[in-house]
Amino acid sequence: MSATVEVVVDSTAGALAAERGGAHRLELCCGLAEGGLTPSLGLLQQVVRASKLPVMAMLRPRGGDFLYDAHEYSAMRADADALLAAGAAGLVFGMLDADGALDRARMHELVHAANGRPVTCHRAFDVSADASTSLAQLIELGVQRVLTSGQQQNALDGADCIARLVQQASGRIVVLAGGGLRAANVAAFVARTGVREVHLSASAWSASPMRFRNPRVPMGVQAPADEYVRRGTDDREIAAVIAALRG
Repeated sequence: MSATVEVVVDSTAGALAAERGGAHRLELCCGLAEGGLTPSLGLLQQVVRASKLPVMAMLRPRGGDFLYDAHEYSAMRADADALLAAGAAGLVFGMLDADGALDRARMHELVHAANGRPVTCHRAFDVSADASTSLAQLIELGVQRVLTSGQQQNALDGADCIARLVQQASGRIVVLAGGGLRAANVAAFVARTGVREVHLSASAWSASPMRFRNPRVPMGVQAPADEYVRRGTDDREIAAVIAALRG
């Protein structure tokens, strides 16, 4: 039994570790804690130079849901061209409408922008309204892969759904299973579902080499309770601050 292993990374060090470990392909992003966001061009260029593995670049302008406004989509479109020009082997993206269906018009534009290079629909698929319908539409769009946990929190919980997707795909699109897969469960999972490609982060935590530390100053913010809350800029708060400064 064997399967292609894709590893998602957010650094050059991570890419080199994945290559040393025997990975077959990389997905590159930043913001792994938010599920992955568009990487910088500098990071992509570094990874492409440092690693021999093909690098699939994420297109995701923010965390949260996958319903994008015109400005967000315009950024994605520009990023697609820039990432491909900088050496990305392909693109990873997904978009939905407010009712949970694939945004097929925009997806089609980005598939076309890839200009024949492979495209993966990421886990926007897992929060779409109907997995079977979405899979059929991805096949029609010419998407090469769909990354999925079987519309569950992890691929183990979604194994039955993933097995059904593999049957439905019938070789027309690659079902790339991801979420919670580790050495202890991956072989049995592949045998159960019939997938031939798996996706993982293989995350491990290590202590920072910083000797001086200031525990009083956190750089992050607490994550929202669910995916359907967006962080935004409040113009009223800005106006109130300016008014207060003016006295």
